[in-house]
Amino acid sequence: MDRRATLALLLGQKKATRKVAKKSAKTTAVLNGLIPYTGPWGFEQAAHLMRRTTMGPNYALIKEAENLGLDATVANLLADYPLPDPPLNPSFQNDIDVPVGETWIEAPYSLTVNYLNYRIQSLYSWEIGIMLAEGMSIREKMTIFWHNHFVVALAAVGDPKFIYHYINTLRAGALGNFRQLVKDITIDPAMLRYLNGSQNTKVAPNENYARELLELFTIGKGEQVGPGDYTNYTEQDVTEIAKVLTGWVDTGYLTNDPGTQVGSVFLPNRHETANKTLSYRFNNTVIPNAGADEYKNLIDIIFQQDEVARFICRKLYRWFVYYVIDEVVETEVIEPMAQVLIDNDYEVYPVLEALFKSEHFFDMLNVGPMIKNPVDFLMTSSKTLNLEVPTTLANQYRAWLKMAEPLFALQMQIFNPPDVAGWKAYYQEPLFYRQWINSVTLPFRMVITDALSTVGYPIGGGVTLKIDVLAVVTTFNDPTDPNHLIEEFSKILFPQPITENQQTYLKEILIPGLPDFEWTVEYSDYLADPTNPVYSGPVELKLRLLLKAMMNMPEFYLS
Repeated sequence: MDRRATLALLLGQKKATRKVAKKSAKTTAVLNGLIPYTGPWGFEQAAHLMRRTTMGPNYALIKEAENLGLDATVANLLADYPLPDPPLNPSFQNDIDVPVGETWIEAPYSLTVNYLNYRIQSLYSWEIGIMLAEGMSIREKMTIFWHNHFVVALAAVGDPKFIYHYINTLRAGALGNFRQLVKDITIDPAMLRYLNGSQNTKVAPNENYARELLELFTIGKGEQVGPGDYTNYTEQDVTEIAKVLTGWVDTGYLTNDPGTQVGSVFLPNRHETANKTLSYRFNNTVIPNAGADEYKNLIDIIFQQDEVARFICRKLYRWFVYYVIDEVVETEVIEPMAQVLIDNDYEVYPVLEALFKSEHFFDMLNVGPMIKNPVDFLMTSSKTLNLEVPTTLANQYRAWLKMAEPLFALQMQIFNPPDVAGWKAYYQEPLFYRQWINSVTLPFRMVITDALSTVGYPIGGGVTLKIDVLAVVTTFNDPTDPNHLIEEFSKILFPQPITENQQTYLKEILIPGLPDFEWTVEYSDYLADPTNPVYSGPVELKLRLLLKAMMNMPEFYLS
């Protein structure tokens, strides 16, 4: 049974089917499409929106969204912000070309000192730091979405400067024009290297990128209907498109020349100049030679097919709403989303705006059925609870790197998706998101949260990361009441309200066998003299045990 079906049972609704959906107003999760949301707006709705669109929203950010209202919050989430500053050399003294505190992005590599791995570590640290600092913005969530869509892997590319330029290409176009982003990524130097575009010449056409451009990046394969013929394209199209894309090469790879920068160039002598003829799937369109602009003409032709809009809207839906896309969801949600995209010339912003303001998005069946991916889990385990990171540059980068390391064991290492199709949780049936939780990843998730909530997470250099539980509860409305305290923790950690039995279980951890007023007295004594360890010590210990228990509950893994 999928999570949405479980929620339907808990809410007294039957799992939606096409037959029932056309008769029952109860199945609003699939019937209301993109009709604007007109229901209540409070902390619960703000929290749902912020969990799905940002990484690890804390209590203050959710309250800000609640106070702003739906329209203003969505406007802030989709606003355009300056790109972040590039990664720095935080402490490495042997980088002769980059002083400590300056960026290595435009610096050459050395002939005498191998600091490639050090710059890779800096890149990972930098990326985590950006996520932690995102605020009320969807851009970082969308950047990872595009990273999962236009996959490039650092392990295959090898040069962190290439990955920096690639991820910033995605970041810059995250909320822009999908067609333009496809054009940008087609000649991105990291993509040219990852899918062999730089080896694609008129003498020896390489079909790797041409195939993925169709199958994974724009229109999708569809069902096979004949030899080399799929619903949306044919093998002839792959062959001809490979010829269209000949001539582009990357520059600046692992260079020690300060005058050569990361980029891509078009070499006319490597380009196939003969006409290319696409199949009947693209109306037998002939693409004449256009030199360096020919790839743009090709992409314009692909985007004339409406299936491109449906294809990317399905992926957006699985990223932000749920993995089940049945016939009703396809008709009532995906089709309207695709039409918004087409009507706005493939601008992504209007589609997301319509989705996040829709009745469908806020339907209770869509609140809580998604299992957090490891990046979301990591951010919720730290950022939601205001985890403090050292302020000195060296320790800051060390802390960010330590936070990035678990992503490998949790099976979602950024910059290294498992293959060109991305992370399996977003396309592989029937498990989808459930693949994030298994016998390997579940114990490791618990090790992380247990450490952050209790003894701390050592990062080296005598520094330990630990949630300041006393500081967290000071942001709550009424931490002196144990019931309100648990309720407010639940509101930021869980997508759905907890049951009475769960409330009783958690209160027994906080004040085992004691009446409620005992906590009120104990916490009030602490507030009266917060620097006195006689009062702060027991309060802190009880809060840590409570938080540990809550972060081990299944509900903590849901969004």
